[in-house]
Amino acid sequence: MTKLEDHLEGIINVFHQYSARVGDFDTLTKSELKRLITKELANTIKNTKDQATIDKIFQELDVDRDGQVTFNEFIVLVARVLATAHDNIHTE
Repeated sequence: MTKLEDHLEGIINVFHQYSARVGDFDTLTKSELKRLITKELANTIKNTKDQATIDKIFQELDVDRDGQVTFNEFIVLVARVLATAHDNIHTE
């Protein structure tokens, strides 16, 4: 497996580590998303312990408004975080 493929698999594994806790094993509830963000993205996303921040992120990701974040909805967050990290590398 290439380095990039290994990292992609890691993103999938992290998603499933948190999505399998409550309800549907392949979606994130708001509490699961909060746990994932506070544990895995605490150094990347500001105010991760602020419920209003979590609510806003959840609302933006839950495109179909079913109260859960699918993997396809979750990768929007991953893309945003990656884009910000890329920009930050170039401004350092």
